[in-house]
Amino acid sequence: MFEWILLPEAWLALITLTALEIVLGIDNIIFISILVGRLPPAQRQRARQLGLMLAMGMRIALLLAIVWVMGLTEPLFSLFGQSFSGRDLILFGGGLFLLAKSTLEIHHSLEGTHDQTKTPKAATFSAIIVQIALIDIVFSLDSVITAVGLVDYVTVMIIAIIIAVLVMMVAAKAIGDFVDNHPTIKMLALSFLILIGFTLMGEGLGFHVPKGYVYFAMAFSLVVELLNLKIRKAREPVHLKKRLGDDS
Repeated sequence: MFEWILLPEAWLALITLTALEIVLGIDNIIFISILVGRLPPAQRQRARQLGLMLAMGMRIALLLAIVWVMGLTEPLFSLFGQSFSGRDLILFGGGLFLLAKSTLEIHHSLEGTHDQTKTPKAATFSAIIVQIALIDIVFSLDSVITAVGLVDYVTVMIIAIIIAVLVMMVAAKAIGDFVDNHPTIKMLALSFLILIGFTLMGEGLGFHVPKGYVYFAMAFSLVVELLNLKIRKAREPVHLKKRLGDDS
């Protein structure tokens, strides 16, 4: 099981895969940060940790069931000359879920809600965890397929996933707090999720979108907005759930 320890190429693969898993986990962190922002502050950290633990557990479980995962790439049926596999259906469904969820979150943040009906905290917490688990399946699937394509040793894959999730756990609270404290960053993050959802749907329909282009667009937009935040620092901050069009 650990015969790879003496192989330099295995260590290089571990470092490379860990870095890739962290990058691939950014969209997961954004999604979790947006969702847990709907919870009371006292529950947010627990929801973040549980969500990331779910992500790690699903990735490891899929690695251990790698034969089944790779079987998901086999065509199930054809429609209009296009073959669809189990992976395609999962990616398309996950992308559609992200599009719908992100759009609803944008509406909730900008338009607000006047419904004062109280939802029990346990039910709210459970609903958030269920949503995190659903989208974790989509993110885990692509993450595991990426790992299998890069590394020959399952042990190396599991170690890379564990390290990546631990790094994300450390960063998740800081990212979540930053998103909560800067409404324009939250809108940008939701836009990223729409972009990721659209990309996943495209992948599910057989259109390959290089991830590098997507991540470059996200990084460029984030840098621009960080510069804007610095420029606007002395001005009145933006507040969500207010009428748009009032300049500070």
